[in-house]
Amino acid sequence: MKPKRQLTFLLVIALSALAAMAQKQFTLEDLNFGGNNYRNMIPANRTLRWWGDALMRVNADTCWQVDKATGKEKVLFTREELSAWAGLDETKNPISSLTTISWPDAVEPHVLATTRSERMLINTKKHRTVWRQTRDKEQVASWNKESRAVAFVKDDNLYVTDGQNITRQLTHDGSRDIVYGQSVHRNEFGINGGLFWSDNGLRLAFYRMDQSMVADYPLITVPELDDSTRVMATPAPEKYPMAGQTSHKVTVGVYDMATGETVYLDAGDPTDRYFTNVSWNADGTVVYMFELNRDQNHAELVSYDATSGKKLAVLYVEDHPKYVEPQNPIVFLPWDSKKFIMQSQKDGYNHLYLFDESGTEIKSITHGDWVVMEMIGFDTKNHEIIYLSNENSPLQCNVYKVNVDTGERRRIDEGGRGWHTASLSHSGSWLVDNYQEPDIPRNIAIINTETLSTKRYLTAPNPWQGYTVPQYVSGSFKADDGVTDLYYRMVLPADFDPAQKYPTVVYVYGGPRAHSVDARWHYNSRSWETYMAQRGYVLFIMDNRGSANRGREFEQATFRQLGQVEMRDQMCGVKFLRTLPYVDTTRLGVHGWSFGGFMTISLMTNYPNVFKVGVAGGPVIDWKWYEVMYGERYMDTPQTNPEGYARTSLLPRAKDLKGRLQVIIGLNDPTVVPQHAYSFLKACIAAGTQPDFFVYPGQGHNMRGHQSVHLHERITRYFDDYLK
Repeated sequence: MKPKRQLTFLLVIALSALAAMAQKQFTLEDLNFGGNNYRNMIPANRTLRWWGDALMRVNADTCWQVDKATGKEKVLFTREELSAWAGLDETKNPISSLTTISWPDAVEPHVLATTRSERMLINTKKHRTVWRQTRDKEQVASWNKESRAVAFVKDDNLYVTDGQNITRQLTHDGSRDIVYGQSVHRNEFGINGGLFWSDNGLRLAFYRMDQSMVADYPLITVPELDDSTRVMATPAPEKYPMAGQTSHKVTVGVYDMATGETVYLDAGDPTDRYFTNVSWNADGTVVYMFELNRDQNHAELVSYDATSGKKLAVLYVEDHPKYVEPQNPIVFLPWDSKKFIMQSQKDGYNHLYLFDESGTEIKSITHGDWVVMEMIGFDTKNHEIIYLSNENSPLQCNVYKVNVDTGERRRIDEGGRGWHTASLSHSGSWLVDNYQEPDIPRNIAIINTETLSTKRYLTAPNPWQGYTVPQYVSGSFKADDGVTDLYYRMVLPADFDPAQKYPTVVYVYGGPRAHSVDARWHYNSRSWETYMAQRGYVLFIMDNRGSANRGREFEQATFRQLGQVEMRDQMCGVKFLRTLPYVDTTRLGVHGWSFGGFMTISLMTNYPNVFKVGVAGGPVIDWKWYEVMYGERYMDTPQTNPEGYARTSLLPRAKDLKGRLQVIIGLNDPTVVPQHAYSFLKACIAAGTQPDFFVYPGQGHNMRGHQSVHLHERITRYFDDYLK
């Protein structure tokens, strides 16, 4: 090499080294959600709210109005101004939350502001409070903007305070055994609350759950560290119905604001039945809900008279030999109160169907081998539904509109790639499209749903600029059936060299109603994967059959045998890894949490010569100890499926453990109760195998706050110690 050329070459190498040195390295304080710098490392976002068809941006201290045509903002008010208009002392009674409130015909804007002791409506144009309502120690609450009434639970009993600030106590037997106005059926079937106002706010439907017959699981509360006093741990039992055991009984009450009377829906004996997706007709005279048998293979949509509680009709019936999963309430058309939209997988994929109020199916609004992910709302003027679906790709979520009258369908989001979420204005004429793509941290666009004119509102900068960032790739291979496409994500070190051999960790979840790989930023990669890639690992993540958003046949392939099909598909992933020359298959690890913890131990013990190291968090060990609703949907009961429960139990597999396995749990886990991990440890002791174990006192199913940083450092160290 000539001296001049050699000098140039050496200069390039030196500059490259300096550039690499200038790039910052990630820490868990940067990447973990409990970390001190995490908020600075996530893509910029905006909290946007529709005020009728006016668009607002809000944060903790300020509300701006956004010009939909230009994206420019002007300050409407600040928290300090709201407090002054309401006559509040911010040092003693600060505003804890605020919501922009709009009525269809309202001329003047209002904000619902909440403090510890009251909620109030503030007219932000006239700068004065127009209405106030006291509040005190509400366990849960639901406020209705039409009647200005609030339903709330206090000391386990249900109360309603009307718009004139008159409070009535509706129940007197509330307790730990008798639960009012809160989520039931352990939040399955799309349930996320227990208070359901009619649109006009004149009637309230609510859950009542009797769980006195449900067995207590003996959790404990560990006191905070305090050297000055000696405090004993105290019992904190959890009502926990295990698969095949006695479950709770739920009924639905209806309170009438005008009469002050409460009736209960005449739904028959609630034993071994589930009530979900409670909804109302337009004038608040009829209540609807889906009712499932305990086997969850027979669902009925039933209507009830809201005045008497009497059953009116069974409007729709859906059966399936495996299971039925109603997840969404019916929604009446805003331009025709005699027709409603129902979501169902009855034709193999979740789609929208139009029914009349008698229960007659008029037509399928959407159809195809793809999934409607969410119904966003209506464009009333044009008789259109705005919804999210993965029609473009199983990895994507796009915004579409469909005309209810003609069936004409059109994608209306910006860009067309990636993973989109959306919010719709009151009329349905305007849409906020918030999305990511594998190489786009976040974009937000304002879209006119009729003309499809688009204004980019936010282009988020890359929050990882200046850091050494790994490589993220995605692809697919065939499932164990040889037919079905499975999608994966890989995270490679920033200085990846295909000629080298890398230790590889398979991160797994694999369970129902969830997926891991999609077209979000970095293919939806978890930040811990970035941290591990920085430390010289390859990370591999795939969605096996049984995971979400691929249709009924894909999701139900695991019925009555959880973990079996999933493991075979995951091993197809291992087969794919073996084709990659840079994957060191003598150093394969596996890690997952919850269902992923179950999968981790399943893989470690069923394929003990494949996986060298595993970390299983909050793992299910035997499905007979898991809760009724979830467990029996996918496994039936231990009494009716003893072979399936025996095949999937990890207790007999304890003897097959060869590699290094660390099991981690929260001591107060109310979801996968500690009995799972303890029983596996006991089986390992009997078999003479040697897992490692770590517990987080006072924590539940997931570690909160900064303890999550500690958790992920522990997981990382385990792989560093035994796999690297």
